Amino acid sequence: MKTLLIIDVQNDFMPGGSLPVPDGDKIVPIINSMQHKFDLVVAALDWHPQDHVSFASNHEGKSSFDEIEIQGESQTLWPHHCVQGTEGAKFHRDLNTNKWEAVFRKGTDKEIDSYSAFYDNGHLKSTGLTGYLKDKGVSQLFLCGLAADICVYFSAYDAFKEGFACFFIEDASQPLDPKKFQELKKKMNYLGIQIISSEDI
Repeated sequence: MKTLLIIDVQNDFMPGGSLPVPDGDKIVPIINSMQHKFDLVVAALDWHPQDHVSFASNHEGKSSFDEIEIQGESQTLWPHHCVQGTEGAKFHRDLNTNKWEAVFRKGTDKEIDSYSAFYDNGHLKSTGLTGYLKDKGVSQLFLCGLAADICVYFSAYDAFKEGFACFFIEDASQPLDPKKFQELKKKMNYLGIQIISSEDI
């Protein structure tokens, strides 16, 4: 079953949001235009409590984009974003959600960040996405969304580790740091995650 996973196309990651991804809004019409090509469409979104450990404002003397260590792992500190129940946490208003069968929330544990749609960053807690997809008989997983170099990349990495054939849809994603993402694309190629365009589907 050919499945599309749409990741974090939320207001706070759009231009004017609290953690804007450059040109993040430009992927919305592309995602809308290709959903009909898939047997199954699911989505993931950041859903953080107000006191989330990744928010810089919750660490005295720290600023956004500082690096600290949490539970033995490096953690980037972010501006407040995608706080549960806020306008910033909602999906972009123009995103067509009619075909979606399920939405998986991540980053809900205040003590650890969760970039991947499958697990938190310490792989301590699953979102249940793997079991859901395998129960549906999914073999091919196509990923897109925001940000390409963070949540989409880590979701693709985990999906590959879970045994799915993975395809990253580049024109339906945008990175926060384009230079960093060029290096991550090399890692995806090395793993066998195919980088494609929406027109290739």
